[in-house]
Amino acid sequence: MVTEVDVHALAAAHADGSIVIDVREPYEYVSGHVPGARLIPPDAMADYAAGLPEGEPVYVICASGNRSRSAALLLGALGVDAVSVAGGTGGWVSAGFPVVTGPHENAT
Repeated sequence: MVTEVDVHALAAAHADGSIVIDVREPYEYVSGHVPGARLIPPDAMADYAAGLPEGEPVYVICASGNRSRSAALLLGALGVDAVSVAGGTGGWVSAGFPVVTGPHENAT
């Protein structure tokens, strides 16, 4: 089972410095993402899981919440405390939270 939170809970965690993983495709990411979110497409997730912190939640976001649930399940199986963000980036934008467009230094 995957823990899921809404975009308001993500905003609070983000303000506290939590790690946000964006599991969309690069072209989706550059069109708008949570500031500081790391782009890690799902097919590369297992390669990056070992570099994620232990003992603290990692928030996983996609466009609407479907891919993030799958990615959070995978990360959970790899020992990461992964939390899926319901509503995804679409919900983040609709709620009026800030987004960054274009390439970002956290893209992999």
